[in-house]
Amino acid sequence: MRLAFISFDFGEYSVRLANALARELEVVLLLPYKQAEPHLAILNSVVKLQPFRNPRLRQAFQQAGMVSSVIQSIERFNPDVLHVQQGHMWFNFGLPLLRRYPLVMTVHDPRHHIGDKSSQKTPQMIMDFGFHRADQIIVHANQMRQMLVERCHISEEKVHVIPHIKIGHDWSQGQAEDEECLILFFGRIWEYKGLEYLIRAEPLIRSEVPGARIVIAGQGEDFARYRRMMVHPESFIVYNEYISDTRLSDLFRRAAVVVLPYIEATQSGVIALAYTFMKPVVATTVGGLPEMVDHEQTGYLVPPRDPTALAKAIVRLLKDKQLRRQFGINGRRKIDAECSPDAVAEKTVRVYHQALADFSHAEDHTVSRAAG
Repeated sequence: MRLAFISFDFGEYSVRLANALARELEVVLLLPYKQAEPHLAILNSVVKLQPFRNPRLRQAFQQAGMVSSVIQSIERFNPDVLHVQQGHMWFNFGLPLLRRYPLVMTVHDPRHHIGDKSSQKTPQMIMDFGFHRADQIIVHANQMRQMLVERCHISEEKVHVIPHIKIGHDWSQGQAEDEECLILFFGRIWEYKGLEYLIRAEPLIRSEVPGARIVIAGQGEDFARYRRMMVHPESFIVYNEYISDTRLSDLFRRAAVVVLPYIEATQSGVIALAYTFMKPVVATTVGGLPEMVDHEQTGYLVPPRDPTALAKAIVRLLKDKQLRRQFGINGRRKIDAECSPDAVAEKTVRVYHQALADFSHAEDHTVSRAAG
């Protein structure tokens, strides 16, 4: 089977999944230069990488040229199946030109998140168009499947739940040693991430663990409003910027606990990273997060918008190194068993075969109607 794998984001995710799929399929990976470059060292040589330049969304003529170039690359390769990650505002307009290929789409976010200004640059109706064009859809949580069925009116038979692939570099076979009082918040900073509730929890954490420090690492909205919320600014280490893979690895190795105080979510690659580095997680009971965190096994689940509950869960882990270690071991076992590249690839290939079968059946039906 020949597969064209197209993504405009999710660089490491795409490279790792393409690597695993290439053990069975002939794969061409179309990925923007900026997404591909940081992960070239881990790219399997059998994957045919075709990087491209992805202009800013407002550069209409350049975007049209990019879409035309990507479509030409797909047609030259002549795949049996297309696999697109999430879709893209301009590329989605080109999907009708690719109707002769079965299309599988992985939907990472069925709906725009609260305050996510980056994603909101693309109108929801354009993303929905792509979702409906797909012959089969992959999501990473049952909650996302339900959302697509109920809110996007997509047939439930078309939507398949496959876990988020394991990401993050394995720096050692053993558990990375943490700094006992270091709390990590990692990722894009938008309103839906609930950072303000972690900041509000800080005085409660500090009253129990005076040496606790909170690392906030990631880009996003204007950080000034968050600084104004800090009761003890000296307890925070802020990197409001792009985080390289090297720094990411250092942050996760040093963290005692990884915290996701989200007020809204679908799934999270941050949890996959935490498990890779054998770190316990404290997350909220929103979206697909409860499907990723085994309460009292790999971490704790707490209600959203509840600084007190958040603080209590964090404090319990900070005070118990053995508990942190055991949760970290459990998390690593979970991701190795459920989210390994081979496991995810095997399930993904099944979806490709389903897309091919349904596509062939639809074509046969069309030919029969025309003959009749």
